[in-house]
Amino acid sequence: MKNNKKQYSGVAILFVLGMLIALSPFSIDMYLPAFPAIAHSLQTSVASVGYSLTSYFAGLCIGQLIYGILIDRFGRKKPLMTGLLIYLTAGIGCALCSGIGLLIIVRIFMALGGCVGMVAARAIVRDLYPPKDMAKKLSLLVLVMGVAPIVAPTIGGLVNTWLGWRWVFGVMALIGGLLLLGVHYVLPETKEPNTNVSLKIKHILPGYLTLLHNRTFLIYTLAGGISYAGMYAYIAGSPFVFMQKFGLSDTMYGWAFAFNACGLISGSQLNRLALKRYSSAIISLTASCLLMLTGLALLFIACSGFAGAALTLTFTFLFLFCIGFINPNTTALALSPFTAAAGRASALLGSVQMIAGVLASWLVSFLNNGTIVIMPAVMFGCTLIPVSLLIYNWQYTRSRRHNQQPAIEI
Repeated sequence: MKNNKKQYSGVAILFVLGMLIALSPFSIDMYLPAFPAIAHSLQTSVASVGYSLTSYFAGLCIGQLIYGILIDRFGRKKPLMTGLLIYLTAGIGCALCSGIGLLIIVRIFMALGGCVGMVAARAIVRDLYPPKDMAKKLSLLVLVMGVAPIVAPTIGGLVNTWLGWRWVFGVMALIGGLLLLGVHYVLPETKEPNTNVSLKIKHILPGYLTLLHNRTFLIYTLAGGISYAGMYAYIAGSPFVFMQKFGLSDTMYGWAFAFNACGLISGSQLNRLALKRYSSAIISLTASCLLMLTGLALLFIACSGFAGAALTLTFTFLFLFCIGFINPNTTALALSPFTAAAGRASALLGSVQMIAGVLASWLVSFLNNGTIVIMPAVMFGCTLIPVSLLIYNWQYTRSRRHNQQPAIEI
C-alpha cells in the first residue's frame, strides 16, 4: 500500500492516535481516587486494591506482545477494533465485580484489550513518518496522552463521589466505545495485511528475540522503559503518600495528580523545541541525568523528614518533566531501525516498559512499610540503569566514530 502522507497529517488522526495511547494511562489513573472506596466496598485493604493496578500492568505486558504480531499480520485496524471491544466488555465486568480477587482478574482482561492502542499508535506513527520526524510526532501524542493524568483522577474522583466507584469503570467502558467509533470512522488503514508474518508459536518468540539483536533498539528500549517505570512507581505509591500520609482528599489528590501531569506535558512539548537544536540521543542522555538527580533529591527529602505535600509535589513534577523529554526520544530511536517489523518492535518496546512498570509498582506495594520513603526509593532506583546505558552508548558511539569501525550489533 502506497501511503499519501499528506492524507494522514490531519489533526483528527493525531488526536485519535493520542487517545489510543492515552487509553491505558487513563484506565490506570482514573480509578486511583476510588481506592479507599473500593477497599471499603469489597471489604479489603487499599494495598490489596493496589494489586489490581499490578495485574493491569501484567496484562499490558502480555497483550502488547500478542498485538505486535497481529497488527503486522492483519494490518492495523482490525486488531485495534477487536482489542477495544474486549476493553469495553471488561470495563463493564469491572463495574459488576463483587470481590477484590475477581476485580484483579478482570482488570487483566481490560488491559489485554486496551493495550492494543499503545502498540498500534506507535506503529502507525512509524508507518507514516520518517525517523527524524518521529520524536516530534510522538511528542504531540504525549500532549494528548498527558491530558489523561490531568483529567482522569479528577473525573474519577467526581464520579466516585457522585455515583460510586462502580460507575468509574462504567465511564471507562464508555470511552472505549467512543474510541471504537473513532477508529472505525476516522483512522485510516496504514498497512496492508502481510501473510509472510507467521502466527505459529515456534516462529513468534524467535522473531521477537531477533529484534533484541539490534543494539540501538536494545539500549534505547531498556533506557526508556526503565526510566518510564519510575512514573509507575509514583502512580502506585501516590495514593498512599498523598491521601493517607499527607491527608489529601480524593478531590485534592486528583488536582495534585493533574499538577504533576503538567510536568510530563510541558517536558514533552519543550522537547519539540529542543529537537530543533539537539539530537534525540543528546536530549535522552541529558534528561536521564537530570532525572537521576531529581529522584535522588526526592529520596533525600523523604529520608530526612523534610517532605511535605508541597515539596513532594514539586520534585515529582520535575521527575515527570524529565520523563517528558526522555520517552518520545528513546521511543523514536528504538523504532527507527524497523519498517516491516514496526508492529513487533512497538510491542516489544511497550512490553519492556510495562514489565518494568509491573516490577516498580509491585515493589512499591510489596515494600510498603507505612512510611513515604518507599515510593521515592523505587523512583530513584529506576533512574540508575538508564543513565548507565546511555552514558555507555554515548562513549561507545564516540569511540566507534573516532576509530571509524563498523557498528557491532548485540
